[in-house]
Amino acid sequence: MGEEKVVVEIMDSTLRDGEQTSGVSFLPHEKLVIARKLLSDVNVDRVEVASARVSAGEKDAVKMICRYAASRGILERVEVLGFVDGHQSVDWIHECGCKVVNLLAKGSLKHCTQQLHKTADEHVADILEEVEYARSQGMTVNLYLEDWSSGMQDSPEYVYYMMDHLANAGIRRFLLPDTLGILHPLQCVEFLRKMIKRYPDTHFDFHAHNDYDLAVSNSLAAVLCGVKGIHVTVNGLGERCGNAPLASVQVILKDMYHAVTNIHEDRLNEISHLVEGYSGIPVAPNTPVVGDYVFTQVAGVHADGDNKDNLYCNRLLPERFGRHREYALGKNSGKANIVKNLEDLGLELTSEQTKAVTKRITELGDKKELVTQEDLPYIVNDVLKHNILEDKVKLVSYMVLTSYGLKPLASIKVNIRGVEYEADSTGDGQYDAFVKALRKIYREKLNKEFPLLDNYAVSIPPGGRTDALVQTIITWRDGNRIWRTRGLDADQTEAAIKATFKMLNQVENDSLPPNLRNV
Repeated sequence: MGEEKVVVEIMDSTLRDGEQTSGVSFLPHEKLVIARKLLSDVNVDRVEVASARVSAGEKDAVKMICRYAASRGILERVEVLGFVDGHQSVDWIHECGCKVVNLLAKGSLKHCTQQLHKTADEHVADILEEVEYARSQGMTVNLYLEDWSSGMQDSPEYVYYMMDHLANAGIRRFLLPDTLGILHPLQCVEFLRKMIKRYPDTHFDFHAHNDYDLAVSNSLAAVLCGVKGIHVTVNGLGERCGNAPLASVQVILKDMYHAVTNIHEDRLNEISHLVEGYSGIPVAPNTPVVGDYVFTQVAGVHADGDNKDNLYCNRLLPERFGRHREYALGKNSGKANIVKNLEDLGLELTSEQTKAVTKRITELGDKKELVTQEDLPYIVNDVLKHNILEDKVKLVSYMVLTSYGLKPLASIKVNIRGVEYEADSTGDGQYDAFVKALRKIYREKLNKEFPLLDNYAVSIPPGGRTDALVQTIITWRDGNRIWRTRGLDADQTEAAIKATFKMLNQVENDSLPPNLRNV
């Protein structure tokens, strides 16, 4: 028979400890939405939703969450932090309809003597009185030993004294926080093994802080030692450097230790974005599991390897989290990246067309940091409909100057049927100045009419980024003849200039019928 897998409880403290992130304060309805998502969609085992006696708004939020949980029969999964304060916190929590109090006690001698100014005996007596009162109200009590990690380093005899007097007091769980984020994994193993060996029948949770970027590693170490519960927050929110991130803890427990949790991994990305929006704290694009770029392959060789039996994939497959792998488009893209993106869009191109699109993406990648899949149809359209005919009108060089209080100035040089012409002009905008310089060449040096601009439209792919590719579609008219040309570039003026030269080459070749022409 196979080895029995370890089951780990996940307690999310985004709405309590996570709200201690500088600048973060959730509105009551936001707390309700997040709590519902965590409990019903993500399926964490428990949620810690508030600290007692903070504000009237906090009380409203806890009441709403408890009403929701009670209606679903999951009220025991909602917890609130309370204090040893002569029953005031317990009463506050009870009035909200909550049935679980996470009582905050002192887990280090210096906190007990210097903050409370009490002896260990006095503190234990106060805790026991609070526990007894909460239980008389029909409530479940969990107990935080605040600053437990410092206690184990500096005053382990105090920690053991507290546990000796509280282990059989009817406390459901003992919550062991690394309050200052000072532990490394080997210390976690040492201290937790001592606790579990000394109190083998006690349910311990571990609560990590990320000051040394070790919260996830310490959480794994805690589970390896036999801790039954781990505390997390969405996106690692929390005081100072934050807490252990929910998504990272989930995948490392499952993949590195094969632990069993109740988390629905396909909802992790959704809850991450929800909390990101409500908190105003952005998620770094390279954040494991939930970052925007973590399932994006940039190098073309990686896309090629994925085509050849997923050579560049690990167990963190995007489909596992309700996402999909993307292949970045830019100057580092190879043919394999382009093909992957074309397949996703359902576009089939010939080898020569794919080569042309790849060349164009490389050129654009030198101008902007990222070319997205949303840009791709625009690029394909631009490439396949560009240079169909021999270019008889070519742009040799141009310069456009703009400054505050003065009209833009354009200086251009063009080649028309092998002869170069130059002209300068001002205009009401950069493109207007450019076109007026072109008109001057056609009127004064070629004695030709220049088609009138009938309509000018600008569009960008979805997303609204400031570095998005710009597509211009310009309609030109010369009597009854109409041309509609398009240009694509990272710069709007450059895109319009490309559309203009497509039109001029149509005029020069005069090869299409004199009706609407789409180029």
